[in-house]
Amino acid sequence: MEEALIKYKDVEIHQQELCVLSEVNLELHKGEFIYLIGKVGSGKTSLLKTIYGELDIESGEAEVLGYDMHTIKRKYIPRLRRKLGIVFQDFQLLIDRDVFSNLEFVLKATGWKNKPEIKERINEVLGKVGMEHKGYKMPNELSGGEQQRIVIARAMLNSPAIVLADEPTGNLDVETGELIVKLLHDFCKTGSCVVMSTHNLQMLRLFPGRVLQCENHRLIDVTSEYEQKPKEDKRVDI
Repeated sequence: MEEALIKYKDVEIHQQELCVLSEVNLELHKGEFIYLIGKVGSGKTSLLKTIYGELDIESGEAEVLGYDMHTIKRKYIPRLRRKLGIVFQDFQLLIDRDVFSNLEFVLKATGWKNKPEIKERINEVLGKVGMEHKGYKMPNELSGGEQQRIVIARAMLNSPAIVLADEPTGNLDVETGELIVKLLHDFCKTGSCVVMSTHNLQMLRLFPGRVLQCENHRLIDVTSEYEQKPKEDKRVDI
């Protein structure tokens, strides 16, 4: 089996000195689609924050894309984040520039310099999320669903090994939410690992994946509870 992208062993995570998760054991690989479920405050967002270095690991062994997250120096965190795609519920688009410029800003910040290549890559990711004709729009001219599609395009720019999505459908209607999860699910098929926190359990049945639940300070694999069960054959032999 290929080397795990994320490896956690007996990890403990604190939020403001309170333990939110302990004894976290986790291995995630290329092409996996992971759901994080659990009540508000159960540790879903805290776990995601440890993966991109926003929250320190309290104890245990934690490795993300070869970086030791227990001992990583702050100066190396931007390097790690360049290999990640992060999708926030509140979009976090730059409101003073259009869609194209939002994406261009990310590429330039991560070392892209060739203008034709930048333009080609932006057009490519906008096409993948069905927003190829919206590059000139300002964020406030887009619906919530359109903004979230732009955020997913932004996350795809550097073909990240891991995409982290924190409640990406939380502020969207059902139909738009399904579209967003489908985009993430399809992106997973390119080889990236996608980790998505959600309260919408219907998505787990529409777009199957591995399901991890944060409950009572533990991370539990509950995938089997959400797997599609074969329908019973109710025919009666005569």
